[in-house]
Amino acid sequence: MTNRKYKAIVSSDWSECLSPNGPFDPISFIHPHLESPLRLIFKKYTGNVISLDQAVKEIKALLPDLLSQEEMDAYMASSFATYKAVPELIEWCLQRDILFMINTTGTQGYFQRALAKKLLPSVPAVAANPMIRYDYELDLYDVREIDDKPKNTEAVIRNYSIPRNKLVVMGDSGGDGPHFQWAAQSGGFLIGNMTKASLAKYCKSRGVRIDNLFGLSYAEGQIRDPEAEMDVNYMELTDIITEALNLQKDQWP
Repeated sequence: MTNRKYKAIVSSDWSECLSPNGPFDPISFIHPHLESPLRLIFKKYTGNVISLDQAVKEIKALLPDLLSQEEMDAYMASSFATYKAVPELIEWCLQRDILFMINTTGTQGYFQRALAKKLLPSVPAVAANPMIRYDYELDLYDVREIDDKPKNTEAVIRNYSIPRNKLVVMGDSGGDGPHFQWAAQSGGFLIGNMTKASLAKYCKSRGVRIDNLFGLSYAEGQIRDPEAEMDVNYMELTDIITEALNLQKDQWP
């Protein structure tokens, strides 16, 4: 942690929220024959059918070995992607003293290599699953279960002395449900990005209101449209975040 002061925080999921890719895509890239079972596991835990810990156990049982750094780098060179202008959105936040936190069930090793290769701006905090992890200095928090997402955001708010009412949380699926529920109780602003039916169902069943639906929203059983998703410009979130955090545009560069 640095001594930098932040006036607010945006804590966001990654897979199918800021990036079109799934958290296990690096594994299926190296082991293409596992693509179908990995996607099924992903859908089960994002739909709140199984726990993240159970998902990790099922994945490990499929693999001869976890991905090496060289294998992760090969994936990065071939397939790393974000939605349109996501790096610019992150940089926009950081330039305005808004801490941008990645808070996801993806693996820590994925973000370690993405940041080492400067594929993303240098975010102050990453919370991710430690199933795959390499040697790289980074402010890492563990996501072993989806309930860890709110705990990690709360820890970063505390560590950086960020006002609790200056909070934006972004997610897309039921795996973000506990994060949204906690953020709503904490007075945060909730943004669904490429919102899946599982997140809408989770929030509705618990009386949680999603404040803004950004990009595409999917009904139960509706197939994703990756091409249309890639047309959504994430810099359009800047006005939404500005208003949500009650920050003054004329005070910013």
